[in-house]
This record gives sequence, C-alpha cells and structure tokens, in this order.
Amino acid sequence: MDHHVERAITIGLRARAINVLTAYEDGADRLADGDLLERATTLGRVLFTRDDDLLIEASNRQRTGGHFRGVIYAHLQAVDVGTCLRELELIAKAGHPEDLLNRVEYLPL
Repeated sequence: MDHHVERAITIGLRARAINVLTAYEDGADRLADGDLLERATTLGRVLFTRDDDLLIEASNRQRTGGHFRGVIYAHLQAVDVGTCLRELELIAKAGHPEDLLNRVEYLPL
C-alpha cells in the first residue's frame, strides 16, 4: 500500500484475510515514487496506490521495458473505499501476482 491509501482499506483487506504491507510498516513511506515501486518489486508485491504520479512512473517503465510487479490504481475522489475493498479482494483471491507483472490495473474494473 502506497502512503496515499486510506487506513480503512488496509484494515478492511486484512479483515478479509488479504496479506497487506503498507509503505509505513515497511519504512518506505518517504521514498520517491520510483524507489517505492522498486521496493515493492524487490518484495515481490503489487503496489496499490491512489497517487497519479505513480501512474507516470509505471507508464515510464512500461515504455522503456522496465520491470515492476504491477500497480493497481484507484482515483482518490472517483473510487470509494467500499469499491476498492471489493475489487482488491477479488484481484487478490481470484488472480495470481504474475497476472499484473509490468501492468497497471485501474479500479473500478
């Protein structure tokens, strides 16, 4: 979870038995966007964000052939917490991490 993600999403996903790591918990909350995406990749984790700047970073990596584990994006004002919870749970339980390799997925699906 990027540091722009509401705590309610993290709590809700954990209540649904989804393994979640926040940037704060990892000590990565002050990293620049590119470094945060690299950290998530190193950990083998898809990064959920509500930050438009991370979309730019992921797009640049796609364009240049850079590797990342995946980004899931939900616009802060257009996608509510409940929608994020339902759709992130669906992705986590029905998909596989490699499904998002080098991809950006937008919520709502």
